[in-house]
Amino acid sequence: MSFLRFLRDNAPFLAAGALLSFGSSFGQTFFVSIFAGEIRAEFGLSHGAWGGIYTAGTTLSALAMIWAGGLTDRFRARRLGPAAMALLGLGCLAMALLPGGWSWALVPVIFVLRFAGQGMMVHISAVAMARWFAAGRGKALSVASMGVALGQAVLPVLFVAGLGLVDWRALWVVAAGLSFLAMPPALALLRQERTPQSIAQAGQSLGMAGRHWTRNAAVTHWLFWLIVPALLGPPAWGTALFFQQVHLSELKPWSLGQWVALMPLFTALTIGANFATGAALDRFGTARLMPFLMVPWTLAFLVLSQADGLGMAALGLAVLGIGTGAQAVLPGAFWAEFYGTRHIGAIKSAAAAVMVFGSAVGPGVSGLLIDRGVDFPDQMLGIAAYLGLAGLLAAFGVRRAARLLPRAQAQRRAA
Repeated sequence: MSFLRFLRDNAPFLAAGALLSFGSSFGQTFFVSIFAGEIRAEFGLSHGAWGGIYTAGTTLSALAMIWAGGLTDRFRARRLGPAAMALLGLGCLAMALLPGGWSWALVPVIFVLRFAGQGMMVHISAVAMARWFAAGRGKALSVASMGVALGQAVLPVLFVAGLGLVDWRALWVVAAGLSFLAMPPALALLRQERTPQSIAQAGQSLGMAGRHWTRNAAVTHWLFWLIVPALLGPPAWGTALFFQQVHLSELKPWSLGQWVALMPLFTALTIGANFATGAALDRFGTARLMPFLMVPWTLAFLVLSQADGLGMAALGLAVLGIGTGAQAVLPGAFWAEFYGTRHIGAIKSAAAAVMVFGSAVGPGVSGLLIDRGVDFPDQMLGIAAYLGLAGLLAAFGVRRAARLLPRAQAQRRAA
């Protein structure tokens, strides 16, 4: 099936996934961090204190994801998706209305934003695509994840421009309004499942050793823990990069506006890598692609650490876009291919909790180090080393586990 025909035949379902991922933008770090300067000034916070608050709220959302993520195995996307949108809208309103002396209340506000946005809305979208599609799973995940890429390309530019025109709190009211306005289209798109429940259960994909893995079995399997460092790395340090973009712009020879203006380039590479990865995934499977997942991330942080102008910054963000595009597709397909789809919601919720926890660690650690005199550009060399090691562990684990896949077993029997 051609890609255009795939889009045409599955437009409502793909649009639902993309809308959920786009709507998650208001709980993503690339959006929240735009207001870092205003929030620190309003509440009297240092880099470390703000990073600690963000870490605490995000960590709580990671813990909540362990339970809430499994709801996707029990309830349909048409119920969970709009509910998550409504919760995110309330979180945006809470940020807009929070009194300046209530810095302690930032923790629950960040929790709601991160849990509803980065956590549940992205999770619901990815699980729906993994469950609704089999042969076209890679393409479906690529299209659905484009919502985040679009949000990252458009929203920072618009809202940074808005900071020069209106009070920062008014912009959070706008974000809340957009979240609530997205609910009716989401309900319309999700009113019918692509694959009815009974058919979906009959057509579920088996994982390693020809079985459907439960979450408990998956998280006690050796492969899961070899993948964990690679799951943690991109959300931890990618989040830290955008969380500290105001700090980074103060140290590098570019302004925040110039840095944000590079986001369309980042997004273009993310989109290109996203679709290329989805097509390659449907052709080759995750076993061949996962070993290379950390390569662009490692290179990107090496380049950005040494960037001495906008040209190098653009190159670093372009390489990071390639890694981000691959990251948006491969892990979601990996869990379905290696652990089966019957309990994919519960298994992916554990993985999502790891990733959300990673996004909590990055801002907290980077902010603490900045307060102690280690600027973020200096931190990026150590981050690159971590990402490279995480990639080696993932490559070793995936290559060893690939022989347990049903397809590999069938090929050995045929031989």
